[in-house]
Amino acid sequence: MYTFDGRIRFSEVDRDGRLTFAALLNYFQDCSTFQSEDIGLGVNYLKERNMVWVLSSWQIVVDKYPELCERVKIGTIPYAFKGFVGYRNFAMTDMEGNYYAVANTLWSLLDLRTGKPAIPPQDMKDGYVLEERLPMDYAPRKIVVPEGGESCDTIVVKKHHLDTNGHVNNGQYVALAIEFLPEGFEIRQMRAEYKRQAFLDDVFYPYVAKDNGRYIISLMDDSGKPYVVVEFTGRED
Repeated sequence: MYTFDGRIRFSEVDRDGRLTFAALLNYFQDCSTFQSEDIGLGVNYLKERNMVWVLSSWQIVVDKYPELCERVKIGTIPYAFKGFVGYRNFAMTDMEGNYYAVANTLWSLLDLRTGKPAIPPQDMKDGYVLEERLPMDYAPRKIVVPEGGESCDTIVVKKHHLDTNGHVNNGQYVALAIEFLPEGFEIRQMRAEYKRQAFLDDVFYPYVAKDNGRYIISLMDDSGKPYVVVEFTGRED
């Protein structure tokens, strides 16, 4: 497992002094970026080859949120390539190896020249040494959006939502969706299904539904076609 050490910063905690879910996701995202850069398969490698990894889905399961100034270890494991799809686990633990959270992700490699999926080249497969996937309760990628929800005020994509690829960063979608959760809701699992990319000045039409204790938020265009669907499971105060 590729790992790096961290310490929970004041800028990453909520009013109770615990790591926010959005910050947890960012730790995971940074971990995969660090690994890719360290093995020479990072941003410049992809740009030179007109390729990009696009996230298809997240599943993050949280057992406990670390507190301000706690030291943590963040790790990631690439565990499979299937065609143009890559599979990757993540974990955050304390310094003794006790789990705070685990995650599963699916990624699609795209050729920017054609806009179509691309098979990872051999040097990429050689660089990402595959390991056994982490033990967790793996959920399906697809998220069903229930009827009877509520449409909310629109959101315009701003510059701070974008990443180096020029589209909305996957973590930004989740951060936007979190704003529709009720006060006091503690996230224990998040699933996100990414449908398509959003760019500067695109407009999200949020749809929020509650179903058996779950909150499902779909960020759509004006025709009702989703960019992303995010599901939160947890408990309310």
